[in-house]
Amino acid sequence: MSAIADNLQAVQARISKAAAAVGRSPESIRLLAVSKTWPLSCVVDAAEAGQRAFGENYVQEGIDKIASISGRNLEWHFIGPLQSNKTKPVAEHFDWVHSIERLKIAERLSAQRPAYLPPLQVCVQVNVSGEASKSGCSPDEALALCRSVAALPGLQLRGLMAIPEPVDDPQAQHRPFRQLRQLCEQIRAAGLPLDTLSMGMSHDLEAAVAEGATIVRIGTAIFGERNYA
Repeated sequence: MSAIADNLQAVQARISKAAAAVGRSPESIRLLAVSKTWPLSCVVDAAEAGQRAFGENYVQEGIDKIASISGRNLEWHFIGPLQSNKTKPVAEHFDWVHSIERLKIAERLSAQRPAYLPPLQVCVQVNVSGEASKSGCSPDEALALCRSVAALPGLQLRGLMAIPEPVDDPQAQHRPFRQLRQLCEQIRAAGLPLDTLSMGMSHDLEAAVAEGATIVRIGTAIFGERNYA
């Protein structure tokens, strides 16, 4: 078995343990393998170990991988910041977009989604930590943005996504995830059938699972530390 296959098993075990601790079914939590900056060979290793969903942050890198590994029935999620001039290739090639933070991006994805493809599954990104450097709409803007996105053809609004500020304290890790879950519940109560909370990464997946994550985005714990040099 490859190191990546071993790591996938270890991450799944962490998810199962975290789910059991709060009385959740491990099957209610999907593992998204964040393969950004990693070569295609790593994606192949993970796919051969049974991993199906992959997350990419950079448009061209993601599209190159999608083209190189077609025919394996993989699911591709765009999870990085998305500029207006990059929406067309994302609309044409990806299955999910987690990072919608303004209506203009959603409108372009909607207009550019090919009619022969199923609706693009999308999440609204919320800046729960309020960091100036982080993408995402404010919690106060989320309901209005979700309503507008849900009305667009070619898209299916699934839920909310967040990338909280990384902290080591387990109790502090829970806070932003709890905020996102509560916001999701408020939006559901307003009549939008959200079913997805995309939150939690390698260092804080246990806190995210405890607070209701349905997709955890894991890179380092599967592929190793990134070298951005």
